[in-house]
Amino acid sequence: MLIGALIVRIGILSKRKHMFTGELRKYLESMGHSINIYTRENLQIDDNLLENDFYILKSKQLMFLYAGFFLKSHNIPVFPDPEISYKQKNRIESHFLIKNAGLQAPNIFLGIKNIIKKKIKKKDYPIVVKPLMGSGSRHVYLINNPNELNFKKEKILYVEKYIEGKHILVYFIGDLVRAYEKLPFSDEHSSMRNIGVTKKINNIISRWKNKYNLQIGHLDIVIEKDKGIIYIVDTGSFPEFSQWDINPKPPELIWNIILKSYKNNFDS
Repeated sequence: MLIGALIVRIGILSKRKHMFTGELRKYLESMGHSINIYTRENLQIDDNLLENDFYILKSKQLMFLYAGFFLKSHNIPVFPDPEISYKQKNRIESHFLIKNAGLQAPNIFLGIKNIIKKKIKKKDYPIVVKPLMGSGSRHVYLINNPNELNFKKEKILYVEKYIEGKHILVYFIGDLVRAYEKLPFSDEHSSMRNIGVTKKINNIISRWKNKYNLQIGHLDIVIEKDKGIIYIVDTGSFPEFSQWDINPKPPELIWNIILKSYKNNFDS
């Protein structure tokens, strides 16, 4: 039920109830809203989901993405949009999103282990093997030579040329952009230092946001050591924002974006 400009029933699709989801729940409940969190333990994709007026798609795991598609088919608003979230979750789709935005991405290779060993030339090492579905540093491997390609399963490998240089995590929420230098392959919760946002980084974020009408997210970038070329090596539609170091905090900022973006839904 919608009352004036307030949502009283909000569903959050998330793999956990704590961390950012917990902060978001606390903030929304302080605003008087009723919050239902759906994790893998209690999510069932059926008409019972239609009891909520609005959904926040925190996780990009496939089960939650499928729930997002289901809800959209029943005209229930979902933020962020599950289609663009799915494309950022899929490494191949994400690669071409980057290229279609006119941004630089590392060269990629696709194939089973034996094909990769035959086709990738010695000069192309080191390479990085990543899961086809995913974002962040989990199950990401740096491979320095063909002998290290010893994966047992004959599955399709997604492989990128490794870019040596400075690794930077960039958050954006609306018009606010924050940048942090990090160690290669470190996750979002690792120790980082704020480095400020350069004009080049700001232009990249603006191009990325405007191309796909994005309001929140992150990019992992590498500034190549020799020529200073900026490569996008990972994208994300809803990070934890664990490095965010200014006020307002992300839950408030994101909720304000939602109110503005879905004003017509809230006022109906």
